Amino acid sequence: MPVSLLQMSAISKRFPGVVALDRVDFDLSAGEIAALVGENGAGKSTLMKVLAGIHRADSGEIRIDGATVDMHGPVDAARLGIGVIHQERELIDTLDVAGNVFLGREPTRGGPLRFLDRRRMHADTTRALARIGVELRTSTPLRGLSAAQQQLVAIARALSMNARLLILDEPTATLPSSDAARLFDVLRDLRSSGTAIVYISHRLKEVERLADRAVVLRDGRNAGMLPRDALSRDRLVQLMVGRAFEPPSIRPEAPAGPVVLQIERVRTGRYPDAEVSLAVHRGEVLGIAGLIGSGRTELAEAICGLGVRLSGRILLEGRPLPIGSARDAIRHGVCLVPEDRRRCGVVAEMSIRENVTLPALASYARAGLVARRLEAEAVRRITTALEVKTASIETPVAALSGGNQQRVALGKWLALRPRVIVFDEPTQGVDVRAKVEIHRLIRGLADQGTAVVMISSDLEEIVAESDRVAVMHDGRVTGILSRADCTPEAVMQLAVA
Repeated sequence: MPVSLLQMSAISKRFPGVVALDRVDFDLSAGEIAALVGENGAGKSTLMKVLAGIHRADSGEIRIDGATVDMHGPVDAARLGIGVIHQERELIDTLDVAGNVFLGREPTRGGPLRFLDRRRMHADTTRALARIGVELRTSTPLRGLSAAQQQLVAIARALSMNARLLILDEPTATLPSSDAARLFDVLRDLRSSGTAIVYISHRLKEVERLADRAVVLRDGRNAGMLPRDALSRDRLVQLMVGRAFEPPSIRPEAPAGPVVLQIERVRTGRYPDAEVSLAVHRGEVLGIAGLIGSGRTELAEAICGLGVRLSGRILLEGRPLPIGSARDAIRHGVCLVPEDRRRCGVVAEMSIRENVTLPALASYARAGLVARRLEAEAVRRITTALEVKTASIETPVAALSGGNQQRVALGKWLALRPRVIVFDEPTQGVDVRAKVEIHRLIRGLADQGTAVVMISSDLEEIVAESDRVAVMHDGRVTGILSRADCTPEAVMQLAVA
């Protein structure tokens, strides 16, 4: 019989204007993987932040090994053997890999001066990375790694602490399937050794594949629990949204409009010997697929004035664009919704209103002063259309769930009515309903004549939502698939060419 490790009883937590948790129960046994699922804003991350000592519950009880504990902060959680991998990576760009893995618990040597033991730190980091099958130079600065590699460093950091209870919040959001499969093997090994694991994910296929059971939250309350033999995507979705959920039907293939964006022989700093040429049509969603590190994000940044473009031309409706910065691109109606929304897509400390109107603030000005009423009306219109869950448009973006932060990141570009918009992983870390709404938004932009580029690691998303798909490998386009020819198998064959 499994040994009970954790009991959370009647946990409640309120923020200004929002009841995040309402008497939520959650328990976990040693050697068990329990999935925690629900829509964005359902309370999953808040519940785990209470367990991790980041938030204090307003009421309720937490028991570890049957004894009541009082979490005053993350240090208490770590002392009790609770390790956390947050959805938004809490790493430091200027430190190297080893410095991030051992941040706050650096090994020392010597006498009273206590010198940093770098040799031991790098050796232990190498072993921690090896546990998840990753080969990285431990002296590499974090800023030199991709988003996927940074996530793996965060996972190695948590595993290196030998936690009895490991919390993973969307750990595979930036990982290709091969790395995700390796992580699952690690988690199964940890389960076999008695580690208890809370697995938070919107990827319901992962939940079916990995979890011993799933606990579902809806609107800050318990919505139900499914044991392993009852786990299915349809049942999970029904508990998450409170009804049977039907995704939109697959769209028929539509005729292409005229070319809006032309990319001619563009070379990026990441792949200086590889040239990319592509055309994006009015009213089209051009998907760009490929494995992590294939050059997709670097191409998007070069198009939008954020990355190095060594050579080549970008034409908008037949005219060369002198794009030397993001400001140039935005002025011409070319916008990027970046992959890392928290660092690059929003200013977390600013309000929803300030974020949405930031790129187009001048359009809300009268005689040099921002017309607050006009600005607020526009923001309310956009947040309502995107179904941003918030008590007020003055709420700081940092206080929103990951999915709602993504909606704000999308909303600020909608106010500009862009001619070309590039989405880099638009549904990363969002729930089933939010994903459908974002897909509808993307299609709505295309239907209004916007040329849309959508970069995604989600093969189902690429196949279902794209009119054409360009597949990249090592900085080059290895093939372009029409809607009729686009299958996951066809994409993967080109992605590993």
